[in-house]
Amino acid sequence: MSEQNELNTLKSRFRGYFPVVIDVETAGFNAKTDALLEICAVTLQMDEDGWLKPASTIHFHVAPFEGAVLHKEALEFNGIRDPFSPLRGAVSEETALKEIYKQIRKEQKTADCSRAIMVAHNANFDHSFVMEASERARLKRNPFHPFATFDTAALSGLAFGQTVLAKACKTAGIAFDNKEAHSALYDTERTAELFCEIVNKWKKLGGWPLFESQTEEIDKSQN
Repeated sequence: MSEQNELNTLKSRFRGYFPVVIDVETAGFNAKTDALLEICAVTLQMDEDGWLKPASTIHFHVAPFEGAVLHKEALEFNGIRDPFSPLRGAVSEETALKEIYKQIRKEQKTADCSRAIMVAHNANFDHSFVMEASERARLKRNPFHPFATFDTAALSGLAFGQTVLAKACKTAGIAFDNKEAHSALYDTERTAELFCEIVNKWKKLGGWPLFESQTEEIDKSQN
């Protein structure tokens, strides 16, 4: 692989990390006590010219764990009227996360990355729920970094002067339907588009690849 092509890889662009966009819908704000009700993951890929774009999507409705707290206000907000309805086709936290992690590890290996890193809008919220659910399910092979994330709320504030997902998307020229919002599937797909737009915008402005002397320092640090 040529030096230029090597720079146009996820491994080089994100220092060995494999970015995965996540969104969750929940029954509250407390990751330890409140139910995780829906989760979606979108993996990313970089083409041969170094442009970032969405790759795979995996999505699950999730059944509340035993003893989970369900706040009425949260359910009204995300539109999940009955978390126990069989029509949701919900699976356990363990099943959902195992399948998501399996897909992530597969694509992470193909990209030759060392670890996954979560991309999310107000990422601390989504990260905390995924980590707590992993602990409850006793999943030992969690691919995500334990605390580092890419937060598109902060990044879009820098790039577009907007921190609300809908407003950031519209400013970035990404269509956003408020009627579809607060579905993990819809929000993850829009967040993935937004993150790709920010990364690609930085490239268009000349921010990546770095100057030759800087790339040499990166190579030395990774070897």
